[in-house]
Amino acid sequence: MSDALEKAEAAVKEASVDTAAVQLAFAAMELAKMAQQQPAAQPHACDHQHKQGRGTGEWLAIGCAVCVGGVGIAFASIAIAIGGISVAILALVLRSIWTDIRKGK
Repeated sequence: MSDALEKAEAAVKEASVDTAAVQLAFAAMELAKMAQQQPAAQPHACDHQHKQGRGTGEWLAIGCAVCVGGVGIAFASIAIAIGGISVAILALVLRSIWTDIRKGK
């Protein structure tokens, strides 16, 4: 610890002797203070119109439309599956009838 203290004391003595360095440090501090006191420059406002984001009502409408569409697709898939099973059963029945007719029963 005393080593660090001795280095600090030597730096203070050197800075107090070197008045040009001290003056530069004070000038830099004053410049920094002045820069902080000046108001920040306002960004240039755009001349074109920005599109507003979607509101809550729009998002709710989109969500409802997606849900209704999903239910519609589900019912359509069930209807296609039932139709496919009906066609398969009909094909088996007709094949059985055709086989019986060809054998002469």
